[in-house]
Amino acid sequence: MPHALLISGSLGQGHDVMAQACADSLHERGWTTRTVDAMALLGRAGSAVGERLFRRLLDLPGVYDAFHFAALRPGARIALLAESAARARLVPQLRELLAEQPADLVVSVFATATAAVNELGDSLPGPVHLVLCTDVTPHRLWVQQGTDLFLVTSEVAACAVRRYRPEAEIAVVAAPLRSGFYRPPDRAGARAGLGIPAEAACVLLMSGSWGLGPIARTAEQLAAARPHVLAVAGHNRALERRLRAVAARQPRVHAFGHTDRIPELMAAADLVVTSSGDTCSEARALGRRLLLLDVVQGHGRDNLQHELELGHADVTSARPDEVVRNALAALERPAPAPSAGALPGAWREGFAEALARVGLADGARAGQ
Repeated sequence: MPHALLISGSLGQGHDVMAQACADSLHERGWTTRTVDAMALLGRAGSAVGERLFRRLLDLPGVYDAFHFAALRPGARIALLAESAARARLVPQLRELLAEQPADLVVSVFATATAAVNELGDSLPGPVHLVLCTDVTPHRLWVQQGTDLFLVTSEVAACAVRRYRPEAEIAVVAAPLRSGFYRPPDRAGARAGLGIPAEAACVLLMSGSWGLGPIARTAEQLAAARPHVLAVAGHNRALERRLRAVAARQPRVHAFGHTDRIPELMAAADLVVTSSGDTCSEARALGRRLLLLDVVQGHGRDNLQHELELGHADVTSARPDEVVRNALAALERPAPAPSAGALPGAWREGFAEALARVGLADGARAGQ
């Protein structure tokens, strides 16, 4: 039975969603899989330092922009030094994992893992290495020599990969969705389950698993202006407490922490207010209009611009009064039809074709 090692990263939830989509598709084809967290493989101290540093960069306006555009994108010395330090910790861990359970395929959905896997290939040949990145412009650390195939979700991203490796093998695939988005409830059923009146305006408000921006104040001001607001804190416990306090004062605010009910919440909503990221593909799959919060620096700026170009989306700062004004206007604009990504076959077929391109259509490659 063929086996795959999937390497995710715990900075945000999007990497885990991509890893799970790959695992589900492989399981359907008779594979076994194991998913590991690259941040955890760095060790407790390394993981904690990495997450604190990333959060601190995001908290300082313009700092992560500078690091992304001036260091990560061109592959400046400071970025390569950081990558080298992470790689030194990851390579021994990955070597041990693959010695313990050999794999026919390694899928990296986290940039930090990419170079480590490719360095491992020099001493431990065998596994095919795929990289899956849903950013519209993968930066330099995503694109390494030794990767067999890059999976991206737009032609723009393919061009970004070729910037660093003009000869790279690339497959443009539909963005994978969480399984619940392939079988979402209908709008009426979702609203009934959430206690939202059938004819009321309804907004889903979220900002990634970290709950970036003044979400609680925005939810309260938006609900005071008319709509029901489904406000999601993600893993941000402090934000969840603030949202529940707001909901106690304002009955049109419905507060949630980390929840697996996002397909239901999105089905109930007329508008999705969120930061740029994989949630945008989910909203488009359900035919929901987007209002994008400009809160994610670096790669988030690129992703935001791409979503605007795709249409049926607007942008706002994170200031509550501006979010309210833009959301009320967006509620009056037409929503898109559900995208082709709403059908599970779009991702599955693209992933199957990618496996075939690297000789894994029927599992392990002949001769291994």
